[in-house]
Amino acid sequence: MPRKPLVAIVGRPNVGKSTLFNRLAGERIAVIDSIPGTTRDRIQAESDWNGVVFNVVDTGGIEVYQPKGGRDVRPLAEGSIDFVPQIEGQALIAAEDADVILLVVDSEQGITAADEEIVRVLRRNAEHKPILVAANKADNPQRTDEAFEFYALGFERVFPISAYHNLGVGDLLDGIVDAFKEIDSLDLTDEEADDEHLKIAIVGRPNVGKSSLLNHLLGEDRTIVSPVAGTTRDAIDTQIQWHGMPVTLIDTAGIRRRGKIEPGVEKYSVLRTMQAIERADVTLLLVDGEDGVTEQDQHIAGYILEAKKSVVVVVNKWDLVEKDSNTMSAHLEDMKEKFNFLPSAPVIFISALTGQRIHQVLETAHRVWEARSFRIPTSEVNRILRDALQKHPPPPKGTRRLKIFFASQVAVDPPVFLFHVNDTRLVHFTYKRFLENQIREAYPFEGTPLILSFRPRDGMLDK
Repeated sequence: MPRKPLVAIVGRPNVGKSTLFNRLAGERIAVIDSIPGTTRDRIQAESDWNGVVFNVVDTGGIEVYQPKGGRDVRPLAEGSIDFVPQIEGQALIAAEDADVILLVVDSEQGITAADEEIVRVLRRNAEHKPILVAANKADNPQRTDEAFEFYALGFERVFPISAYHNLGVGDLLDGIVDAFKEIDSLDLTDEEADDEHLKIAIVGRPNVGKSSLLNHLLGEDRTIVSPVAGTTRDAIDTQIQWHGMPVTLIDTAGIRRRGKIEPGVEKYSVLRTMQAIERADVTLLLVDGEDGVTEQDQHIAGYILEAKKSVVVVVNKWDLVEKDSNTMSAHLEDMKEKFNFLPSAPVIFISALTGQRIHQVLETAHRVWEARSFRIPTSEVNRILRDALQKHPPPPKGTRRLKIFFASQVAVDPPVFLFHVNDTRLVHFTYKRFLENQIREAYPFEGTPLILSFRPRDGMLDK
């Protein structure tokens, strides 16, 4: 698939960035609060406008401040005084990673010193990136007219909007898509030339041994290894040859527990990790053998599943775990319970320090990748369906019952199964899960998510 463009929403706190993020994402994702700095949760979502699919990221407020001994910055607008220097890093990395930058300002307050300082940061670091200004809270004709004062910031495209009332957002989306078309490095239609080989992202909490595992797989120290959590900031791609086949290994920054992500660069490290997951075919989810499965490990697994990527669970530091005859089975049972939402993920117990079972990592990842591209013949899919219907017919919903007429696997990477039914509204999630389990009994699709889609026989859209 072509690379999806990235739009970064930046701006000072409390101008409505999260509200706009939710509007572009089409659902309520980011936490919204009138207190500056509320955004702490999910920061990336997919958006679609006129057939162009792109990712949008909410950075949280870019904080600017008056440096000690530096030039005088005129007083900031009321409600914008809690500025700290670290969060300026969000703008810096947005400038590096985003294709289009969306600067959100407040049309009610007008241009503030904080807005001007943010513009200076962006001009220093994003000189060649398209920057669009969204003058938010323009929810009446007077504020719409006042919004045009933001042309004084020096950007050519200013869009008066009200994210809360969905006013002017369509024009803004038109501007975003037009900006994509101006970027020579973006190809919104052609597939990437190197998309056919195996790409593996190494993900996990900070300090679980991701870089050490990468170095062992490479056979040399190619990335910094440190006992200090958070050493790796960027996703780093390294291509190797494995049994004569190209494999790309993507080392990533560790993802901290939500709410514990420090402002600035570390928050964007999470973004880059999520982008690495999206670029990969298979993810190696590293778990600390001494700690066991933590809540944050479950969150990361959720990110992987949401991205529809295949996964191998790698339990590292196994050499440090005190063992008896039941230790491994107890760990497997714990992971089966805590990762019960993962699609039959294989588990490997390794030591990146000593090299124990390291040889199994790429073997397992390759096996999972092959399963991701496996296609079941249509006749076999329908045999599985007939057996499933005989074993457990769909339960009635009121006076009506789901009827499934025909099924086929319509795609791979990940596998997609299409079921033709009488009414999609009769498909209960428990029966959908039952059908998936029946497919997996016959063809495990190890570590790989399955997508089950249901379409009415008359061709109406899915509901």
